Amino acid sequence: MPDLDDAALFDGAAIAFDLDGTLVDTAPDLLRALNAVIVPRGLVAVELSAVRAMVGRGARALLERAHDSQGRRLEGAEAAVAEFIEIYAADICADSRVFDGVEATLDWLRTRGSRLSVCTNKPSILSDALMKETGLAGYFDRIIGPDRTTAKKPAADHLLDSLGNGYTRAALVGDSEPDVASAAAAGLPSIVMSYGYSERPAGSLGADRVIHAFSDVPLALAQLWRAKT
Repeated sequence: MPDLDDAALFDGAAIAFDLDGTLVDTAPDLLRALNAVIVPRGLVAVELSAVRAMVGRGARALLERAHDSQGRRLEGAEAAVAEFIEIYAADICADSRVFDGVEATLDWLRTRGSRLSVCTNKPSILSDALMKETGLAGYFDRIIGPDRTTAKKPAADHLLDSLGNGYTRAALVGDSEPDVASAAAAGLPSIVMSYGYSERPAGSLGADRVIHAFSDVPLALAQLWRAKT
């Protein structure tokens, strides 16, 4: 954690966090729902290692990527997405786990006056349920899925709607290209978690910082914000 001399940097700050692959390791449950949809449609079950590179752009994109990886085209997309959401929502936190250090770090940020939000391409109904099941909901002022904004990440609007108004400084903490692109479009810094879900290596995404442990988020933010003062 940063030195106490840096604590004032966090008072009045707004920090948005991606959800899947940043706050919570959701891949096992996403994989379970994905395979339940695609296998009856004649596809081979996707492996856990592969699904981590398919997550980040929403349920339809996940299904499309699974089909593309096997040389197939997603047919009946609307019905497939609805089925996926139904299966996933029925047991949304069976095997998902909050990443190490998340609760302690969020608590540290809140007690120092930061306003926290979730900026995710996961449908809001699923995000709300997952945050409740994991016990993380109380840390955040708002949870903004793609249906609660005018345009989802990588659009700037999604991040700006998540942050709200009246902050002293801001940033986005995520794990993938849409996170970095959304922050860049909004003119704000981004931090990427190296352990997250990305089709490209974290170091190649263009984030202002790449870190390996969630507990390092405050220090990385302090370094970014100090450099701008």
